Amino acid sequence: MTIGTFGGAISGQYRGDMSAATSRAGLDKQPSEVAAMFDGVARRYDITNTVLSFGQDRLWRKATREALALTPDDVVLDLAAGTAVSTEELATSGARCVAADFSLGMLHAGSARPVPKVGADALNLPFADGSFDAATISFGLRNVNDVDVALTELRRVLRPGGRLVICEFSTPVFAPFRTVYMEYLMKALPAVATRVSSNPDAYVYLAESIRAWPDQEALARRIADAGFTGVRWRNLTGGIAALHSGIAA
Repeated sequence: MTIGTFGGAISGQYRGDMSAATSRAGLDKQPSEVAAMFDGVARRYDITNTVLSFGQDRLWRKATREALALTPDDVVLDLAAGTAVSTEELATSGARCVAADFSLGMLHAGSARPVPKVGADALNLPFADGSFDAATISFGLRNVNDVDVALTELRRVLRPGGRLVICEFSTPVFAPFRTVYMEYLMKALPAVATRVSSNPDAYVYLAESIRAWPDQEALARRIADAGFTGVRWRNLTGGIAALHSGIAA
C-alpha cells in the first residue's frame, strides 16, 4: 500500500473553494459544508475540544487505543483524524498508523505530527480492499451524510478479522444527567466555544448533531448490518461518549 501526504485522494464531492469556510454545516451534512466548516475551526480545534470536554478528550483517545489492542505489526487507519492528535496517540502502540480526513485544513493544522496523512472521502476510501489490520473513527462518523456507506467502506478496507473501534458521542445512561447534559449542549457549549474557538457557530452544529445521533444500541445494529461480528459497546463518562467495537467478517 502506498501512502502519500495530503494527496489527491480527496473525492470530487469535497472539492471547491475551501478558503471561503462555511461557519457551520446543517444536519443534512452536505460534504462541502462539513469540510469547509472543519477547515474553519482547524486552527484552535484541539484546544477547544479539551476545554469543552473538561479534558475528557485525552482519556477518550487513550481508551480508543487500548480498545484496538494494537501491536507493532498492525497497520491502522485513523479515519476522520482531523489534526492527527488521535493518530499520534495510536502510534504510541508502535503500530503503523495512517491519518485520513476530508478536511485538508485539519490535516495541515496537524502537519507537525509525524504520521502519514491522506485526504480521504469516508464514502469512497482511497485504499485497496483488506489494506488494514485495524481501523478507528473518533467523533467523525456523526459528520458523514451516509453512515451506512461509511461503515461499509471501513469493512471493505479491513482484512477479514480486522478490528474496528468507533468512539463517538452518545446518550448518557442516567436520565437526570442526560437532561442536564442536553441542556448544556444547546446552551452552554456554544457560549463557551465563543471564548476559545476560531468559529463558535460550528459548535451549534456540534450540539445539534449530537442530539440527533442514535443511541448506543441503534448504532450497534448499524455496525452489525455493515458486516461486523461481535459488535459491542462500552460507555465512557456515563455515556457522553461510547466505544463501539466489532470484527470484520
